[in-house]
Amino acid sequence: MSATSRDVAVALRYDGVGAPRVTAKGEGFIAEQIERAAREHGVPLYADGDLARLLASVELGAQIPRALYVAVAEVIAFAYRVAK
Repeated sequence: MSATSRDVAVALRYDGVGAPRVTAKGEGFIAEQIERAAREHGVPLYADGDLARLLASVELGAQIPRALYVAVAEVIAFAYRVAK
């Protein structure tokens, strides 16, 4: 799943164990590449600029902080709905 804004993109991975992890993040051209890769692989895109900017502050490979659990749970629920 990926949270995006017009200038920032963050990819998350959640395997059902622990908290989701940040697997890619970037601004500008890198954000465009993350979004393109997500589209090419059928990964749902969730447009929320504020959340994308918050997630961009998380280190690559790190689990998201507890403060973002509820917001990211909404992204996960969105991804499941879109995938069905």
